[in-house]
Amino acid sequence: MADFRRGIKAGVAVAGVYLVVSVILELTGLSFQFPVITAAGLTPFSLTALTDPSFVIFSLGNHIVRGLVFGAVFAALYNYLPGVTSIVKGVVLSSFLWIVTVIQVIYTTPGWPWTPNGITGSGTYYSGTVSLSSVGLALAGIISALVFGALTGFLWDRLRGKELVEERNGRPVLLVSFILGGVLWVPMSVLFLLGVVIVGVPAVNPDMWWADILATSVVFLGLPGWVLTFVAWRKTKRGESGLKLGVAGGVIMALTGVMLLPGVLAIIGGVLSGRKPATEPSTAEIGR
Repeated sequence: MADFRRGIKAGVAVAGVYLVVSVILELTGLSFQFPVITAAGLTPFSLTALTDPSFVIFSLGNHIVRGLVFGAVFAALYNYLPGVTSIVKGVVLSSFLWIVTVIQVIYTTPGWPWTPNGITGSGTYYSGTVSLSSVGLALAGIISALVFGALTGFLWDRLRGKELVEERNGRPVLLVSFILGGVLWVPMSVLFLLGVVIVGVPAVNPDMWWADILATSVVFLGLPGWVLTFVAWRKTKRGESGLKLGVAGGVIMALTGVMLLPGVLAIIGGVLSGRKPATEPSTAEIGR
């Protein structure tokens, strides 16, 4: 099985480094002098925000979640990522996640980076800041993602791994997909149901119609995709292939936009689970 503990430790540690650097930039005032540096995945905030407990908890939680997601995905995909060293594998993964995030932001924000209400689609996701409003900010976000991946790979090598047991290909990836899908689906569904019960069926906001459609699709379309991913994972747990169910569940989740990452992971996990394990004899060998 994948060494999730090792990957999560490395990812959270790197996220902690980014948080510390963010605070230093604010305390020294460098974030105001060099905004491009601040845009490199280092969340900008005012000095007064540091005295707000709710903001500190939110900022800390945001970085921890970022490290958890990256570390878990890194551990699940480690054996399948191209590269001969962990650092190269980390860079490949961070590049992949950055591209997935760009697609997600564009898909969920029509007209991005500019929208009618002036809200941009930039922000910090998974491995780095996504913002293509200027060349400088785009390069800062890309460099941030690459550094995050490289540092995670570096720490992966420094942490002691545990002895792993052999399992069906793709099983860890499907597990991460199912967990991430649940983290996204459950809160949005609870908020949606509470809103319907308390306020009633909301009217469509002309300025936010696409966001409303996607949020609704997460509740009703994301659920079957999430369930199919779970069933695919259960099949791989029994040593069977989860190819069809994993791909189907991944495509459904990806269509919601908000659940794009777990959807992509479900597709990858399903495809990998369709491969025969290295120790599994082929049909020809059995025939002999």
